[in-house]
Amino acid sequence: MSWANSWLIAITGYAVLLAWPISTLVLVWFAVRYSGTHRAKNVNRAIAGGEGRPKHFWIIVPALNEEAVVANTVNAALNLRGPAGTLARVLVVDDGSDDRTPEVLAAIDHPRLRVMRRELPNARKGKGEALNAAYRYISERTAEAGVEPEQVVVGIIDGDGQGSENILVEVSRLLRDTKVGAVQVQVRIRNRSKLLGAVQDLEFGAIVDASQNLRDVLDTVGLGGNGQFSRLSALQALGDAPWSDCLVEDLELGLRMHLGGVSIRYTSRACVTQQAVVDVRRLTRQRTRWAQGNMQCARYLARLFESPRIARTALAEMLHYLLSPWANAMVTVLLVVFGVAGTAGLLIGHPVPFLPTWAALGESAVVWLVITTFPGLLWAMVHRGKRGDEGLSRMLVAALAYPAFLVLGLAATYRALGRQASGRQSWAKTERLAEEPVLQLSAA
Repeated sequence: MSWANSWLIAITGYAVLLAWPISTLVLVWFAVRYSGTHRAKNVNRAIAGGEGRPKHFWIIVPALNEEAVVANTVNAALNLRGPAGTLARVLVVDDGSDDRTPEVLAAIDHPRLRVMRRELPNARKGKGEALNAAYRYISERTAEAGVEPEQVVVGIIDGDGQGSENILVEVSRLLRDTKVGAVQVQVRIRNRSKLLGAVQDLEFGAIVDASQNLRDVLDTVGLGGNGQFSRLSALQALGDAPWSDCLVEDLELGLRMHLGGVSIRYTSRACVTQQAVVDVRRLTRQRTRWAQGNMQCARYLARLFESPRIARTALAEMLHYLLSPWANAMVTVLLVVFGVAGTAGLLIGHPVPFLPTWAALGESAVVWLVITTFPGLLWAMVHRGKRGDEGLSRMLVAALAYPAFLVLGLAATYRALGRQASGRQSWAKTERLAEEPVLQLSAA
């Protein structure tokens, strides 16, 4: 290998390393700047968009063996109120639970609560099919009542989710714009007293929030499994089964909506909280499912390229999101290979040109350490400045742990690649933790 080729490899490696902190700086700048301007812009856009404000809300709670949390989730959902003149109902889909979930639900007596029990062999075919069953039920009730589907909103709150008090009001405000077919609200972590919970809240409360705000500008907002709200008419445009068996059925639904010309908005002025996964093994399993689902969505790349409804800037952002797991996996392997090759060369006395000395290896290690630590520290400051509900010291500790969190994500990506290559599509449900009970307000 010539010196020119070796230095080309070194320069390329450092360029790859620097791309992440540079992109982080751009996203942080956008997060800080955008937070002060997006509300007025979105309010004006919604007011100018027409009178599409919904009159009916259905909150779907998919439940499979959720005895530890389902009472709190349902009571919190029943406590939510929309603007004056709107009706909010809760539909729980018990997808064949074999724990005490049915008994817990039977003990909740409320006129705005409906429970749909699915039995085997129809039950347990994935979250997407459970949501489709609820969607068909809502469509039938809507038609029977003679209500226009444009006036009905279907929201998803997971078994461990709890929406903020203003969530329906905020969603209703954004949906006043008749061009908007869906809204995604911010996601936060409730049980963040432990380190893993704090790191996950750093991820959702700062990084994902900034990314979604950027997508809100580019009109590429992605739907999440928790806190997504869609017009019934937008779902009906996708047929009898809007959700698929994809491992990230929420992301796929958002892609299908974008391809259909549906505008999706994001708001951080309302949120849904969920439980963190506080066990490393279960967290790896969860992230493996997310990574594999992201890979499954790569089948939409050709349609995104060909769609006249997807702007070029929007396409670039979508490609980045869909291809980043593959790129991260390959780049990491290349960097590790070069690092091992450079170290081995020094050990045997035949150093490679791009790492000629131990000092050069040490400098590279320092650069690697700074580059992997720097973004987390920035996001900790953003989280502290925007959320204001966590101490700076806790956020800094979470930031220092963030590189290890990324390594876990890479391990999950490699597992996902193996599962996808072997054709394994099944997934294990995330386990829940018991919490203090949420009181149910008056049914009036």
